[in-house]
Amino acid sequence: MTFKIKHLVGTSAVALAALASAPAFAAGTASGSTISNTATLNYTVGGVAQTAINANNVITVDRKVNLTVVEVGSATTSVVPGQTSAVTKFTVTNTSNATIDIDLAATHQAGGAAPWAGGTDNFDVTNVKTYIDHATLGTAGTYDVGIDVEVTYLDELAADASKTVYVVADVPIARVNNDISAIILTGTAEEGGSGGTEGAVITATAGANTAGVDTVLADAAGTNDAAYDGKHSAKDDYKVAAPVLTVAKLSRPISDPVNGTTNPKMIPGAVVEYCITVANAAGGATANSIVITDPLPAQTTYTAYGVWEGGTVAGSVCSGGTNTGTHVSGTVTGNVGTLTAGQTKTVYFRVTIN
Repeated sequence: MTFKIKHLVGTSAVALAALASAPAFAAGTASGSTISNTATLNYTVGGVAQTAINANNVITVDRKVNLTVVEVGSATTSVVPGQTSAVTKFTVTNTSNATIDIDLAATHQAGGAAPWAGGTDNFDVTNVKTYIDHATLGTAGTYDVGIDVEVTYLDELAADASKTVYVVADVPIARVNNDISAIILTGTAEEGGSGGTEGAVITATAGANTAGVDTVLADAAGTNDAAYDGKHSAKDDYKVAAPVLTVAKLSRPISDPVNGTTNPKMIPGAVVEYCITVANAAGGATANSIVITDPLPAQTTYTAYGVWEGGTVAGSVCSGGTNTGTHVSGTVTGNVGTLTAGQTKTVYFRVTIN
């Protein structure tokens, strides 16, 4: 008598149906799928083939929970003081083998090196919120103010699916050039299955394998979380680009009633030139729409010399520019316009000492 044993996977119609209903994701076969395996024993007795004997085994695929949060762009977000709705961008992906919810928490880094700006975190942006693209309106992959949807979690994110998440914040008006605010976006895996309702935090199944669907946390460590904790995180930062402006006011006598223009002094009747200089230090951002206003002292009278805008200064002497400023009701106004880094411009005019 001889025995012949063959191991055949999926030999029955039931097994084939089970395998067909178990799609494969990046993390593998879908959670809750059943895998049926049938072993068939064929043998003969006295040279006569006997009825085959089958042994079947069915296993249930457990849930492997994994997710990633990735910063988009690998670069800082340049902002200006007082800016609203400044955007950093992340991609959140469900790499589990099941649909889950993902909680979103945007938090401040407490000092230390910023990830992209090349400096140290030294302030916190305000009014921090998280958004996703609107389902039908706006431009996918770009934050659309007033259109995209504010969320605190990703609802029913399918296996292998991703969402672009925008962290949107305001910059305090008092921040100065090169200040940095670092942001951490943390995603936490939560139970799916109930659309429109945020699920409970997913925990790993303790102890030995069971016959049902167990849960294994398979996430890697992020920038601000540990491996196998059901979370993942990434950082981005905002860097302030602001002008570094200084303003100074110079004066020099042009003439007086006694000496004329030769070594004039600041006596009554003297003509005095005021020059206001505005400088933007090297490394500062460009400043636009710069306007100088200067109420005249009561002891002086404005002259018809005019208000010269956009001039230059050498020592205490201002020159150049255009005579396009104004004097209205005792106040001089000069438009400096745009000032790039390292640039200096002037506004100058003349008065008579009463």
